[in-house]
Amino acid sequence: MKYFQPSLVSDPLFAAINGAYRVDESQHVALLLKETLLPPAVKQSIDRRAWTLVEEVRRQGLPRGIDGLMHEYDLSNQEGVVLMCLAEALLRIPDAETADKLIRDKISLGDWEKHMGRSESTFVNASSWGLMLTGRMVKLKDSEGTFKRMLQHSGEPLIRKAITQAMGILGRQFVMARTVKTALQRSRNDEKKGYRHSFDMLGEAARTAVAAEHYYRSYQEAIAAIGETAGGRGPVMGPGISVKLSALHPRYELAQGGRVINELLPRLRALALLAKEHNIAFNIDSEEANRLDLSLELLKRLFTDPALKWWDGLGLALPTYQKRAFFVVDWLAELARSQKRRLMIRLVKGAYWDAEIKRAQELGLDGYPVFTRKASTDVSYLACARKVLAAGDAFFPQFATHNAHTVAAVMELAGQRRDFEFQRLHGMGEALYDQIVGRQGFNIPCRIYAPIGNHEDLLAYLVRRLLENGSNTSFVNRIVDRDAPIEEIVADPILKVSKLTHIPHPRIPAPRDLYGTGRLNSRGIDVSDLDCLRELANGINDASHQYWRAGPIISGTLRSGEGRAILSPADKRRQVGAGVDATEEEVDRALTLASCAYPAWADTPAETRAACLERTADLLEAETPALLALCTLEAGKTLNDGIAEVREAVDFCRYYAARARADFGEPQILPGPTGERDQLRWHGRGVFACISPWNFPLAIFMGQVTAALVAGNSVLAKPAEQTPLIAAYAVQLLHRAGVPGNVLHLLPGDGAVGARLVDDERIGGVAFTGSTETARSINRTLAARQGSIVPLIAETGGQNVMLVDSSALPEQVVVDVLASGFQSAGQRCSALRVLYVQDDIA
Repeated sequence: MKYFQPSLVSDPLFAAINGAYRVDESQHVALLLKETLLPPAVKQSIDRRAWTLVEEVRRQGLPRGIDGLMHEYDLSNQEGVVLMCLAEALLRIPDAETADKLIRDKISLGDWEKHMGRSESTFVNASSWGLMLTGRMVKLKDSEGTFKRMLQHSGEPLIRKAITQAMGILGRQFVMARTVKTALQRSRNDEKKGYRHSFDMLGEAARTAVAAEHYYRSYQEAIAAIGETAGGRGPVMGPGISVKLSALHPRYELAQGGRVINELLPRLRALALLAKEHNIAFNIDSEEANRLDLSLELLKRLFTDPALKWWDGLGLALPTYQKRAFFVVDWLAELARSQKRRLMIRLVKGAYWDAEIKRAQELGLDGYPVFTRKASTDVSYLACARKVLAAGDAFFPQFATHNAHTVAAVMELAGQRRDFEFQRLHGMGEALYDQIVGRQGFNIPCRIYAPIGNHEDLLAYLVRRLLENGSNTSFVNRIVDRDAPIEEIVADPILKVSKLTHIPHPRIPAPRDLYGTGRLNSRGIDVSDLDCLRELANGINDASHQYWRAGPIISGTLRSGEGRAILSPADKRRQVGAGVDATEEEVDRALTLASCAYPAWADTPAETRAACLERTADLLEAETPALLALCTLEAGKTLNDGIAEVREAVDFCRYYAARARADFGEPQILPGPTGERDQLRWHGRGVFACISPWNFPLAIFMGQVTAALVAGNSVLAKPAEQTPLIAAYAVQLLHRAGVPGNVLHLLPGDGAVGARLVDDERIGGVAFTGSTETARSINRTLAARQGSIVPLIAETGGQNVMLVDSSALPEQVVVDVLASGFQSAGQRCSALRVLYVQDDIA
């Protein structure tokens, strides 16, 4: 039986799609540039049309109302950041006390006076005046006396009411209504202008089955209400709905692929059948890159369902900032043609760019799933748009964009065709698209993506919109900025990218280069990439069939034997291997050898010692599958915890190698009197005893051992009694990397081995991770010794507390608490021990 097998099986085309993830960004963009080559006359026509569109937007005047406020307080200034922080949290705080504290804390950070009178909008200037006055009142609260007490009783409620209402107005800029019924009523005026609508029930990923059920019911009710209003206009002409799959299942991730298919697909099918019954559009919304495979798998099963045959209302939003998008279009076209009907495809540029970049860096991936330059994303969009328009038999194209150049390019590429539509977000892009829709414009339809929901569901969506509108590189922001020349705003991204000498953004290093030239980031594994999972599964399955052995390693030689059985904590019936414990004689012999080896090792250049650690890091990465198998079989770790374990061990090796070069290389010259030369040199202390725990049997083990080794000490490593197999593997890797056998010895066994080491006069230092009680015992033993003080580096457990007030985002709290409680089986010294939650949101 295979030990590890990816739960989701996809068709062969996914290999090409996933391969694009790892393609060099420069090569990828070069491919897209070839696909977007246009004749000079066409380019000139696009430029002229884009210029005209922007000119008309500006002719209508500078933004007023909320648009003007967001232009004045964009994210390039501190005050704009303050307002976004307030909008992010204030609307969901139920109690007055916390709301007051948040307002006081944030408003006091702004310099509101500098915004006075800068806008042509009376509304914006009045808002600035109100914010300035509020800031002054808040600062006065820090003073003492009668006025403070009066302000506390009378001023604070007024401020709270005013700011809360202002944030509500800001939220309503981007949310159409609280209910579907109200939204449908409000949509009528836009429909008269030539707009269509796709309604979205606000809400992010469900964290519980109860939340998923709530969203499912909301979608059911919304589809029924939209269907009653649609009046038989069909998926293209009438209103539709957008569905977020992560809101319908609490574990919408590839690792739970089998469960998602079994549990979510029936729900999704029921909603699609209801949409088909009402003959309205049913669009699957975009998600993060690590969920793309799962979304496509569900779409395929839905699209090929016989019960949904001959219905053209099914659609997918495809984010073109993902490097795979260009290839996904081919896959979707083949899917559509296999069923002899069209698929609605909504091209979007993407809403999770910053999160995708951060995730790839944290995971140490080989590359980014998204482009690192905005212009490259625009090129990708145009390449996908051209391919989509060329596949008229497979797609009904929907182009979601607020960029005038992109709009002009799509219109030019489409020619006389009108069987497509544009899309914009509610609250954004009105001035641009009023020129496009209806008989007064180009008579090209535009669909408004219209979110519906309450304030408590608004948060994540609102922040994405504020980031989009407030960024000083955002088209939405710059189109109304008279200081930004039109030629820059409508600049051809194809021309811009083709002139670049360095395609990846120079200020966004590759995930592996995150730490600069000093050291590499540890290599991660993308468990959302099916190709990576299959390759990993082969290595893990091979390693899991081995019978592993551990025992004392003295002078580089492993003493093995039958020893005691090492059983899997996940299945006590399975024997992973055998471990032999060190005897008293072996402990004494290792101490003698290590003491003799210390002087030569201490005199070894720091560069040589550092190079040993870096070679060890490379070996750890090369043998990751075997290490993951051991982490699971011997220590009971999940796949993700095992990957994190190996990566932390690698990071320890490279980090301490870099520190050794900096601290143990050339001596530090100290200031001193004329005629004297004072130097500071660092050196090891002798023989170090490293005693590590079972909960991080590789990472902490390697952290202790490599730090002691690279500082010039010889080392006696005593691993946890439960995990000698991992320790033996790690020591053998260190020896293979060049650490002399007499410098590093492994002494597995129970606590008696550690006690024997600590009590020996030849030990020059101790590194220990474990219980506070044991650490105290070691400390007392070392303190009782005669001679110089022996350092004890101890890491023990603690009472880690989390305080959650009503300004917190409950979904994020749940994720962090669950991770702390169950990752590493809850066995980490940094795990949450005590959770305090404010009654108002408990």
